[in-house]
Amino acid sequence: MFATVTASGAGMLGLREVRLACSRNAVSDLAQKMGRHVMNDHRADTRPTESPADAGTFRAEAISVRFGGLTAISEVDLTIEPRSVSGLIGPNGAGKTTLVNCLTGFERPTTGRILLNGQDTAGWQPMRFRKAGIARTFQAGRLFQEMSVIDNVEVTAVCMGLSRRKARVAAMEMLDWLGIAQHADRLCAGLPYTDERRVGIARALIMNPAFVLLDEPAAGMSDHECDVLMEVVRDIPKVHGCGVLLIEHNMRIIMGVCDRIHVLDGGRTIADGPAREVQNDPRVIEAYLGTAA
Repeated sequence: MFATVTASGAGMLGLREVRLACSRNAVSDLAQKMGRHVMNDHRADTRPTESPADAGTFRAEAISVRFGGLTAISEVDLTIEPRSVSGLIGPNGAGKTTLVNCLTGFERPTTGRILLNGQDTAGWQPMRFRKAGIARTFQAGRLFQEMSVIDNVEVTAVCMGLSRRKARVAAMEMLDWLGIAQHADRLCAGLPYTDERRVGIARALIMNPAFVLLDEPAAGMSDHECDVLMEVVRDIPKVHGCGVLLIEHNMRIIMGVCDRIHVLDGGRTIADGPAREVQNDPRVIEAYLGTAA
């Protein structure tokens, strides 16, 4: 049985499109094809050079993004703390996804800087961010639909340098931790939407990144599924040792797991601070609920 696999440029590793026929060796074949781009993308660079003062830091400084005459985000400063959960919220169109795209190399800031461990990341492609320890999920699952759940996770680990054997073990351990090991051999084309989100998280975490950015992982989930997700997000810093930026509309989740919250409205920062303080900020309340008038 053969099928077509497509890896798009907006996918998990930011690579150009790859097409191949899937057989029993689909994971190895796909990893080899994708790996050529990995080798050609700053092959001498893995982790950025750190200074003691900047080690473990990831921040945006005065980031602005303009598309012609439209300003998507303007002069935004954001710091993602290591080993903690930060929240990024705002109404639709506030600029959240644009900011996340800048932080992961899918969009270049018009002005401002993205600093990782004190190093300016100007010109970095998505793969270089990934190799430097920055992982993300997407609002859409972007899974290889004709491959199994475990193969989707395994191919990410192989592309990042693990052997097939080690990648298989790591993938199964990750699926088990996320509570979806029972779906390991299931084709992603038949997965429920919420399980697609969990597979996306597994792919982001498979190489133990320094920071992981979760883009609306709770979309479409029931209250019970949101409760399970909250436990997962709370445990990521403890289990995987990384900082988390959670982009989410569900305020119950944001307030339940985040240490700090950054709020955007109209592309600008209107609040940034401890969760409880931000929750009661009049500007935040107005942005979400509007005024009495």
